[in-house]
Amino acid sequence: MRVSQNEKVQTVITTYEVTPGTYLDLLEELRNSFEEFIRKQDGFIAGAVHTNDAQTRIANYTQWQSREQFLNVLRSDEMRRMNRKFSDLSKGFEPVLYEVHASFEAG
Repeated sequence: MRVSQNEKVQTVITTYEVTPGTYLDLLEELRNSFEEFIRKQDGFIAGAVHTNDAQTRIANYTQWQSREQFLNVLRSDEMRRMNRKFSDLSKGFEPVLYEVHASFEAG
């Protein structure tokens, strides 16, 4: 995944605090949400899901063509339903909107 440094692009990083007992369930829900819904939404550019070795943290990284397009998806009934599932499977989660100030590639 190439990280866009375009100032119009909205970057969102969401972190989830989980237990090893809910880790796989949340990971599956996130994969399903990307496959079935998120990646098909207007403005979606790319996303990735990251996990830690202890199975206590999951983070997902997404980029959107605009802040408005991300917020429209976030406010949709389907995303609100998914967020309730994510909340049930985690101790808490927080989506944070960021701007990319620098990106680096191998070379």
